Amino acid sequence: MRLNKIVYLVLSCLACVTTVQAQNNKVPNAPLLTLKEAVETALQNNYDIRLSRNTSTIAKNNVTIGNARMLPTVTGSYTQSNSIQSTTQTRSDSTVNRISNANNTGSNYGVSLNWTIFDGFNMFATYDEFKQRDKLGQVRLQDTIQRTVSAVINGYYDLVNQQKQIEALRGVIDISRKQIRYATDRFEAGRVARLEVYTAQVALNTDTTTLISQEQTYKASKIELNRLLSRNPQTEFNVADTIIVDTKIILADIINQAQTQNPTILSASINKRLSEINLKQIRATRYPQISVNTGYQFNNSTNPAGFAQVQNSRGLNYGLAATINIFDGFNQWRRERNAKLQIDNSQLNYEQTRLEIEAQISNLFSSYLSGLQLIKVGQSNVELARKSLEISLEKYRLGSITPLEIREAQRNYLNALGVFYDAQYQSKAAEITLKQITGNINIQ
Repeated sequence: MRLNKIVYLVLSCLACVTTVQAQNNKVPNAPLLTLKEAVETALQNNYDIRLSRNTSTIAKNNVTIGNARMLPTVTGSYTQSNSIQSTTQTRSDSTVNRISNANNTGSNYGVSLNWTIFDGFNMFATYDEFKQRDKLGQVRLQDTIQRTVSAVINGYYDLVNQQKQIEALRGVIDISRKQIRYATDRFEAGRVARLEVYTAQVALNTDTTTLISQEQTYKASKIELNRLLSRNPQTEFNVADTIIVDTKIILADIINQAQTQNPTILSASINKRLSEINLKQIRATRYPQISVNTGYQFNNSTNPAGFAQVQNSRGLNYGLAATINIFDGFNQWRRERNAKLQIDNSQLNYEQTRLEIEAQISNLFSSYLSGLQLIKVGQSNVELARKSLEISLEKYRLGSITPLEIREAQRNYLNALGVFYDAQYQSKAAEITLKQITGNINIQ
């Protein structure tokens, strides 16, 4: 009967590693933060996303034909001048006319229009540039969102993984406490020396130290997740206790989607287009620049010392201006040559980016597959290590194995749990990054 009770206690302890101990790891009265809530909070509060969104909006606001100088500019002006002068005039008949403190006034106001009607098609290239920069801003915003969501999901599941590690450590500590109790009972019965009790206590202290270190890492990871959510770093919360890995990812699909949806590749493609536009803008300076101008002006002036003491005028003015670059020290040729080289560089960068993304996908997919394999092996290994620990603990109680052997069984069990939980997180992290690369990240 006593043996059955002990075995029951051991089995209960090991079963509680993922139940009772999980509850002990929760922060009392702290809310459960679901992954969906974490992502929604980050999308709303994260500073990087907000900054990127504002930058993207600025680029969108710049896409106007007025900003591309396709529309005329109309300006109004008003000028008034005053002066007080003393004047002495000697006329042709030798008479002298003296005027003291004469008040001279003048005013000019009107409206004018200036319109560049041809600039070598530069205005059209500039408008196209603004549209491309708007696309680039949207791509970068989407990239920032995807990276932030990826970081949040990774951080969240990292906490789940660490929580599992803490639960396993606490389960092992429970076993260590039982080992101390058994060693003490055997010592009091005169069956072992006190050294065995000390050895069991050292093992418990070592496990406790490891647990404290793991809990500190867990707290630091919580602070980091709070930072990503742009909220008080000391905000307490609990996380879920399950990691579900998508096992249906296909390498070919990921590579194909990345070619058309990866933000880095899309950015490289847009930058290539911007280089081509830059060449058009430089070539535009070979053509004449033609503009028309017109306006209507009012002029009023008073001059007591003049022949016309009061003068008023108004009228329309208009004209045409044209300029062309005839010779600029071969700088035009130099700028065009450099622009062509920049196009070559952007093409090389585009091809290099595609190759690097494909290599990154291949590495991540390899990590993803190995993680899935480790999960399968780990599940079996955890069960075997658990059974081995149960048997070892009972043998230790009966005095048929040494403290080193029971310690080795504990270590094997803890390592098996660690490998299994790490494999889950490794596969999930690789899955998340693969989906981020293709712009298809989600919280499922």
